[in-house]
Amino acid sequence: MPKVAIIGTTTWGITLGVVLARKGLLVRLWARTEQEAVELRHAKDNPTPQSDVILPPQLSITSVVSEAMADAKAVILAVPSQTMRQNIRLVAKHLEKSMLILSAAKGLEVGSNKRMSQVIEEEIDPSCRPNICVLSGPNLSREILLDLPAVTVAAAYKESVTRKAQRLLATPKFCVYTNTDVIGVELGGALKNIIALGAGMADGLGYGDNAKAAFMTRGLTEITALGVALGASPLTFSGLAGLGDLIATCSSPLSRNHYVGIELTKGRSLQEIIESMASLAEGVPTTFAAWNVAKQLGLEMPITEKIYLVLYEGLEPRQAAAELMGIEAKHELVGRRWKLFSLFRRHKSS
Repeated sequence: MPKVAIIGTTTWGITLGVVLARKGLLVRLWARTEQEAVELRHAKDNPTPQSDVILPPQLSITSVVSEAMADAKAVILAVPSQTMRQNIRLVAKHLEKSMLILSAAKGLEVGSNKRMSQVIEEEIDPSCRPNICVLSGPNLSREILLDLPAVTVAAAYKESVTRKAQRLLATPKFCVYTNTDVIGVELGGALKNIIALGAGMADGLGYGDNAKAAFMTRGLTEITALGVALGASPLTFSGLAGLGDLIATCSSPLSRNHYVGIELTKGRSLQEIIESMASLAEGVPTTFAAWNVAKQLGLEMPITEKIYLVLYEGLEPRQAAAELMGIEAKHELVGRRWKLFSLFRRHKSS
């Protein structure tokens, strides 16, 4: 029976462990400390902190990396983006050439501004790099834990790797699509969290569905512009890892980033909100990284800029919204250093 190692006891890590264990696979979940491991073992017979779901018997918990990785055919890295580098370093020596390496993190590394697959590539043996795969899509953990239908996207540069991930993860209630646009799938999953922060602010300010729909649509256009500038296919952002994930994260009360946006409109400080949360809102550090990428590229990203100013410079959410509305409206595919308009015109003439 295949064995799977999951690095990280995030809500998403536990959720993926439950999905795989329900399939009958043997799953070992790695916890950072023995105390955390003991608490999770206790949850095998009691509801987890994240939901009312009891952990399946096929899912075991250990605080020893070597035990988690022993005989594993695949390793899933479900850790916060800002700790991905230190976590992949812990498991790098346990990787084998045939082992699937699946990143389930949605974010950009602050400092390097790199995607998670790039961080992993830098820290592992070159012979293992072809097996890197990324996972992204409209995946609200609680709904998946409750066995509600959901879909996701597995992306790798080699189709054989995406199919391997598909076979591993797919269940009757969890459909896995494949893609070879790693850049687009990763950026869609990371950057939609920025827009979700703003969508939460729009809801918190009571701006209504018209404004929120417009904000989400303009946010998707901005995500696509940055993605195309970094080498992604624009079509990826109209799919599950782009539009699909954006809708779920901007609309659901289960979204941590949406929650942060709402709380900011109540006058709470970002630090206070973060400290009160059990899980990380990835959009906060990703906004910092994405804004730096935009500056380096000379790319116009007004929504990302305003969210950055709210998070890190103290701009009031209501003032940020007013400034966005005050921007001169041009063709919706035009922006400084954007390539979208040229793509659109090329499509019309073909």
